[in-house]
Amino acid sequence: MSVNYCNQSCEFAFRGKRKTSAWIRRTAAAEGWETGAVSVVFCSDEALLEINRRYLKHDYYTDIITFDYSDPDKRTIAGDLMISVDTVRDNARELGVPFENELQRVIIHGILHLCGYGDKQPGEQQRMRKLEDRYLKLFYEQTN
Repeated sequence: MSVNYCNQSCEFAFRGKRKTSAWIRRTAAAEGWETGAVSVVFCSDEALLEINRRYLKHDYYTDIITFDYSDPDKRTIAGDLMISVDTVRDNARELGVPFENELQRVIIHGILHLCGYGDKQPGEQQRMRKLEDRYLKLFYEQTN
């Protein structure tokens, strides 16, 4: 299936959809999953805060919220990656990395959640970061 990209409550032109979609499919396949319907939705801080409040009962800003509709029995990932372009931009500035790099990290973070990885329990954040680094390296090696 396809990876779809859209905006919600923000104006953002995402370049590199084809490369990113292929990378998402390669990452899922490397983790033993097929890619089903995945939507990457770019939003404003305020839009993602409202989603965070409404669906997760959290009252704080975040860079990504992943809604997982994957089918573990069929090993197919599916879901919505709701990404705050504002927070990603702020995080990139704080970390001293290009916006595009931080955006790719957030996208692969959401994909890894769809592949079944968590980041809340002890050790999970470190594992998630290592996987993000591995797949970011794959992205930049295969797109340069």
